[in-house]
Amino acid sequence: MQKAFVGSKLRQLRRDRGQTQAEMAAVLGISAAYVNMLEKNQRSLSVSVLMTLSDNYGVDWRDLVSDKSSAVLADLRAAIQDPFFSVSRPDLDELRAAVDQSPLLVEGFLKLYKSHHTTLEKMMQLGTERMPEELLRSSPETTIHDFFRDNSNHFDLLEQAAESLAREEPHEPDDVQFVLKRRLQQRHGFSVMTSPVEKMGDSLRIFDEEQKIIRLSEALDHQNRTFQLAHILCFTEFGDILNTLTTDANLYSPANVKRCHVELANYFAAAFLMPYETFITRAEETRYDLDRIASAFSVSCEQASQRLTTLQRDGRRGVPFFFLRVDKAGNVTKRFNATSFSIAEHGGACPVWNLHTSFRTPGVILPQIVELPDGERFLTLSRTTERPVYSMETQDRRLAISLGCEIKHARKIIYSSAIDWSEDENVSKIGINCHLCPRRNCAQRAHDPIITELSTNTNRRGETRYES
Repeated sequence: MQKAFVGSKLRQLRRDRGQTQAEMAAVLGISAAYVNMLEKNQRSLSVSVLMTLSDNYGVDWRDLVSDKSSAVLADLRAAIQDPFFSVSRPDLDELRAAVDQSPLLVEGFLKLYKSHHTTLEKMMQLGTERMPEELLRSSPETTIHDFFRDNSNHFDLLEQAAESLAREEPHEPDDVQFVLKRRLQQRHGFSVMTSPVEKMGDSLRIFDEEQKIIRLSEALDHQNRTFQLAHILCFTEFGDILNTLTTDANLYSPANVKRCHVELANYFAAAFLMPYETFITRAEETRYDLDRIASAFSVSCEQASQRLTTLQRDGRRGVPFFFLRVDKAGNVTKRFNATSFSIAEHGGACPVWNLHTSFRTPGVILPQIVELPDGERFLTLSRTTERPVYSMETQDRRLAISLGCEIKHARKIIYSSAIDWSEDENVSKIGINCHLCPRRNCAQRAHDPIITELSTNTNRRGETRYES
């Protein structure tokens, strides 16, 4: 008989029965160490153990020893030839290891790839004879979001640059705008002018390098004018760091690189206005009280919230947060993430989440415990944030922001005391959006999910027209 390696099937059989390796070993009359080696394919399955498995678990021994790995490997090799994987394509040994050690993961990947391929085919059938290459790429927003997340939303080179600058230019938070203006003038010959909205048009900042003039719109408040000056100083003095951080990154296009540099310069500005050690100390002292933190550093609540997502320095980490900003239509306008929370890219986030409710209570922080379909729970803090006002026509351009962390960190956050989050009825069950949410009988459902099929009963009317 050919040696039978059945590691993944044995492991899945054990998990389906809810057994430990020791419990399965007792049933089979072998040692737990032997079960462990079988599951890792370090030992082949003997005929006697195979028969014992068949007798005690009611499975056909032929199903256990049947080997479909060659067909799966062929499908996997075909999928991996897709141009999407051309940058970092696994070799044959890696593919074989995946099939042997993680068959369920491989099966899920192949289903996802097939779904992706079917979607492309349907799009081409809609009238496009040749699919534009751009449709196969991630959006610039996703590319930059993934770049930041791959770096845990923390860039120590920029932190060090901000700290070095702060040592050269010691200051109190109230004086930082004056310090920035002086440095830009004395070191670089740049004058800073605040100009009327009528002269600025729809621009909030114009940097005229030839004339060496930085024009800031009157529509910007003091906090945002200061932030813009720190942003410009980053490009002026630390452009080499921006290039270093993005040189080997897969940003796909020069336009994406420029947009990433803008976000990195914003990161520097926040790091300078809210120095790492001082900021994390104040955050911990106040139990992450957003208003007190913002007041202490003379920044906006939105700026303080976004800065909290960056506190991931080795040896001095803060609570890992995600940050999301949406407009009144639900469109995502900014997102950063240092957690496992899956943030919707294109808006339409779950209406059960009070991120959207916050528009009804401007300026008020709304805490909420949310649970994703996979059971993960998060504490989220949502509130509105104001946009610059140009005129009567640009009033009430509020956005909403949400800051969130895993439930295990909730006791560190002062806002958790407002919720009895030990009770399940106080936990809001949300999804990423309706298209991707598998929850059944949700009164807020607005679309059929694309990942599961809802039941239909012609004799019953449910809470929505999508399920009965």
